[in-house]
Amino acid sequence: MQRLLTEKLVEWKNSRYRKPLILWGARQVGKTWLMKDFGEKYFENCVYISFYNNKRMAEIFDDDYNPARILQRISIELHTKIEPEKTLIIFDEVQSAMKVVESLKYFCEEAREYVVVAAGSLLGVARHEGISFPVGKVDEMRLHPMNFKEFLLAMDEPELAGFIDNWKNPEVSSFYAKYSDLLRLYFYLGGMPEVVKRYAENRDLAEAREVQLSIISQYEGDFGKHIQSSQLPRINMTWNAIPLQLAKENRKFFFGQVKEGGRMKDFEMAIQWLLDAGLIHKVHKITKPGMPLKSYIDFAAFKIYLVDIGLIGALSELDSASVLAGNAVFTEFKGALAEQYVLQELIAGEKYTPYYYSGEKSTYETDFVIQCGSDVIPIEVKAEENLKSKSLRFYCDKFNPAFAVRTSMAKADDQGWMVNIPLWAIGSV
Repeated sequence: MQRLLTEKLVEWKNSRYRKPLILWGARQVGKTWLMKDFGEKYFENCVYISFYNNKRMAEIFDDDYNPARILQRISIELHTKIEPEKTLIIFDEVQSAMKVVESLKYFCEEAREYVVVAAGSLLGVARHEGISFPVGKVDEMRLHPMNFKEFLLAMDEPELAGFIDNWKNPEVSSFYAKYSDLLRLYFYLGGMPEVVKRYAENRDLAEAREVQLSIISQYEGDFGKHIQSSQLPRINMTWNAIPLQLAKENRKFFFGQVKEGGRMKDFEMAIQWLLDAGLIHKVHKITKPGMPLKSYIDFAAFKIYLVDIGLIGALSELDSASVLAGNAVFTEFKGALAEQYVLQELIAGEKYTPYYYSGEKSTYETDFVIQCGSDVIPIEVKAEENLKSKSLRFYCDKFNPAFAVRTSMAKADDQGWMVNIPLWAIGSV
């Protein structure tokens, strides 16, 4: 497996301004594997501590936050030598020992020569439980499911992965059929590392679906373990309503379709919990594509997407034939998978915060709007090769953007007023 975030980890390691690092990410996106792989490849020694059901190691942080004492205790407990710059210290599942997170402030102030990275699958949830978060004293990165480029590398297609950033190259045209087939496979498998790994080894779609369902079961198991019983029904209702919400032509989140008579205030906490756990993405509507986009957020209107496209298929019980054969899945699921995919590709690089735009009467809707430097770029998603772009044309006529994007299964095409980028290459925007 190859994760592109490794390059940023190396930059962090070598930075003269390095602070302790917090690696954010949902359960099962590969944080533990990435940290260990990074330690093995770039350090002489790696010290790994998981605080899940590990009271003995958690108690090391109870007395005080003195880094010298903490490191000495860890060294004794694990019978290992910890050296500045040479040893990667990994604190995992820190949501089970939040004093570890607080201690990072002191590692930053008093022992920055030690290389420390911390992660926790529910750290975002635990952050709201009254701990003193070390704001300004840590570096932060977020790990997402594998994007399409990483998926191609896992499928042993390095040449195709290399062309993603060079999608305008005429030589790419001969590979379009292969990109299309692999993209459909990615739509089914998604980017959860264990799912991709098992399929790469065994080429068994049924086995891959079993892994997806297992991950969903683990997620749902977390609901009952980490929230108040009074909130559990609302989280379950919100979670199970996501496929229905995405299947609608208008994918705006309607609370009345979660529960009859439901209102925003009834489900705000449930949605926030799922966001903090990293299990969903919330894409807000903007009232105007002006700069900065954040100034024009309509907080009452938003769409919700799942953390991974493969999991939304499993949660929706989409069978492999529907996804892999022809275009049936795109017409039946109304392009929901294509939008889910494009969202994941846009956020994977951590460069953009996607929004969407629709007029007052919602006659036309722009699937995504991103801010790129001083430009606001509209993106229309087409799941097939049907290239009618009424919504994008309406947007462009009204706002006259400097740059507009349509992404579809069709080949690259610059029409002047907009550029068609193949779906498989949208991550290069």
